[in-house]
Amino acid sequence: MTRTSISHRVAKIGFAVCLTIPALAVAPTTPQLPNPGHPGMSRDQQEKLGLQAMGEVYKQMPVLPDSSPVTQYVQRLGAKLVRQIPQQYSWPYQFHVIEQKEINAFALPGGPIFINVGTIDAAQNEAQLAGVMSHEMSHVYMQHSAKQATSSKRTIAEILGAAAGVLGGNVLGDLARAGIQFGAGTLLLRYSREDEAQADAVGAIIMYKAGYNPVELANFFETLNKQGGSPPQFLSDHPNPGNRTQAIEKEIRNWPPRNYASDNAGFLSARNQANKVQAYSAQEISDGAKQGRWAKQNMDTGAVPESARETVSASAGGATVMNVSLDQVQPSAEFSQTQQNGFSISYPSNWSVAQGQNSVTIAPRAGVGQNAIAYGIVVSQAQDQNASSLDQATQDFIQNLVRRNPGMRQSGNVRNFDVNGIGSREIDLISNSPIQQNGTALPERDRLVVVPGPGGDYVSLIFIAPDRDFSSLEPAFRKMLDSLRLQ
Repeated sequence: MTRTSISHRVAKIGFAVCLTIPALAVAPTTPQLPNPGHPGMSRDQQEKLGLQAMGEVYKQMPVLPDSSPVTQYVQRLGAKLVRQIPQQYSWPYQFHVIEQKEINAFALPGGPIFINVGTIDAAQNEAQLAGVMSHEMSHVYMQHSAKQATSSKRTIAEILGAAAGVLGGNVLGDLARAGIQFGAGTLLLRYSREDEAQADAVGAIIMYKAGYNPVELANFFETLNKQGGSPPQFLSDHPNPGNRTQAIEKEIRNWPPRNYASDNAGFLSARNQANKVQAYSAQEISDGAKQGRWAKQNMDTGAVPESARETVSASAGGATVMNVSLDQVQPSAEFSQTQQNGFSISYPSNWSVAQGQNSVTIAPRAGVGQNAIAYGIVVSQAQDQNASSLDQATQDFIQNLVRRNPGMRQSGNVRNFDVNGIGSREIDLISNSPIQQNGTALPERDRLVVVPGPGGDYVSLIFIAPDRDFSSLEPAFRKMLDSLRLQ
């Protein structure tokens, strides 16, 4: 990805952190956590959104029950870190472990934090695991998700995650319902480099106060950076703000020296037990989510907390769209119009519409299951500050889709395309449909169209249907596309 003046961006990030967190400047005394500020979303709203999103996690991912020794160790370590936060700034933090092989961790608004088994296995010592957890806690502490959600500058990943589903349900599951498995937390995971720098700085203070060497946080990231092949999801969701090791060493060099905690039997035992846990790949988790497997499994094992049981149990019966014929989803010849801030579009009158912030999802009711939409369209408006051209923005959209959808792949090349006289781009992608035949998911075609808008924004349209039916629905899709008007 082409980026302009990387060194200049890093300098700006460092300056922003100094402005936001003056307590991290050179100081001869023990560092104190900064005032996190006040986003446009209230504390109650953040906690409600986090609990809602947490229910989505238990529907889309396999989670160890709290009775698991691995989870209990992580929760004890989490409690130790939480004690370092002043009560007036703390949140109802909770810690859970996902049975996923890949390295990742994420935080939801209001306090829920999830750590992959693969992350525990990858940590070389307890300080590194404490660093990952402190970093995630800092995203909650600084209320980064709430600040993003109320910001007027929406990124591609945020808008993709914020698109609403036709069931009118919750924020994080909506694109999963589109048959495009973005995974829980899409809206809330993609942090800016400024957010990452802040989370490193605040996380370093939490680690220091808990007795861990903050440099181990940077060491963990550096280890991930050196891995060959595709970068771990953790690095995709947590973009590098610059030289982490150098930045953290600079922050702590004037802090009072102390004896840092070393490894203990608890960490070594937990990592050994984590190696024995049945863990799944991202592809297996994506496929299982479409089948409703994890909702049922998490209910059966008692992993689902009481606050989310009603929501998750409703999905435990499966997420596939069963016995749907093309006749049942056939678009009518009569079209209606829906208007969103920034664009308007017409759609078949017998299809349903749900609007989200800067997005709209349109789908036929018959093609909707509990956790999936097999037919429909998602239209979103977003900014891509890293893109210097339409082609670059299109590649960014593609990379986001492929990264968030294990098993999705590009089909053919990007095509030049005109939308009402506006030079645009079009590309087909192939993935698995939530519709199954003889126990096997049908191939799905997802057509992405990217249209440049005024003011540097981009409008993306994702047309979704099983590959076998896509050509039959294509005339209606084209008519919808022709009706698109940018404002």
